[in-house]
Amino acid sequence: MRALAVVAALTLLAAGCTPAPPPPAAAPGPSPTPSATGSAAPVPTCEPRKSWRPTRGLEIPAGSRMAEIRARGHLILGTSQDTLLFSSRDPFTGAIEGFDVDMAREISRAIFGSPDKVRILVIPRSRRVDAVATGQVDMAINTMTTNCARWQRVAFSTVYYEAGQKVLVGRDSTVTRIQDLGGRPVCAASGSTSLENLAKVDPRPVAVARRDFGECLVAFQQNEVEAISTDDTILAGLAAQDPYAKVVGLPFTQEPYAIAISQTHRDLTEFVNAVLERMRADGTWKALYDKWLHDSGPAPKPPVAEYQ
Repeated sequence: MRALAVVAALTLLAAGCTPAPPPPAAAPGPSPTPSATGSAAPVPTCEPRKSWRPTRGLEIPAGSRMAEIRARGHLILGTSQDTLLFSSRDPFTGAIEGFDVDMAREISRAIFGSPDKVRILVIPRSRRVDAVATGQVDMAINTMTTNCARWQRVAFSTVYYEAGQKVLVGRDSTVTRIQDLGGRPVCAASGSTSLENLAKVDPRPVAVARRDFGECLVAFQQNEVEAISTDDTILAGLAAQDPYAKVVGLPFTQEPYAIAISQTHRDLTEFVNAVLERMRADGTWKALYDKWLHDSGPAPKPPVAEYQ
């Protein structure tokens, strides 16, 4: 029987991090908002990889959202604490660290001149969009796929990482691809595109939702599900925690990660895009890849920025 994993309770890192008051109604993004009747509206098509061009570079004008964050004294980041290599809590220091956290630290460096002005609010995946849209956090950096449905409520930066959905199974499993799991229980996190993607597979697996992928790993280790399916980056972190697990198959989706920011703060989105441009150009992106993701192989070229 597989050993049980420990899933930490959701906590707020750093005392005194008080959520900001909700912002005014969101400004239109590249996609229209849902119907005011509350009925399910079809998701319009868009080009979710295309963000707003950083017209003012790394400038911080008076009255800008960046100036407000600087005056507050810290940047509020929404992320997880159980995504190993991207945003997970170090069991020895208690700090949340990883590739996504270091992305926020670079944004902090651009605003404050220091990477250490980041306050972290741990949020479940199902609440990432809400936390950004209501102003609880300044941004969410959490292995989050940019897509047209999410663009209806929040804005996104340019893509900072390219991932794809795969499958994690037991080391003795004969499964080699997601289609081999038709009719069998497969776990994914609530509110994730991974859960939505399972419904598109033929033959369809039995999707089992858990609050986050740490809970999926526990369900897998307790034999409640036969597999976990999500982005290859997340699965690599889960497999590193379980010697009886392996990741199989080719990616069956494209998952472009981007930083979610309120639509009311276009200037902040443009500023973040300028930070990403700097990171691509000066080698910072590659240095962070080599720091956290070197076991995945040599660093690829950073995703090319696309603008509206």
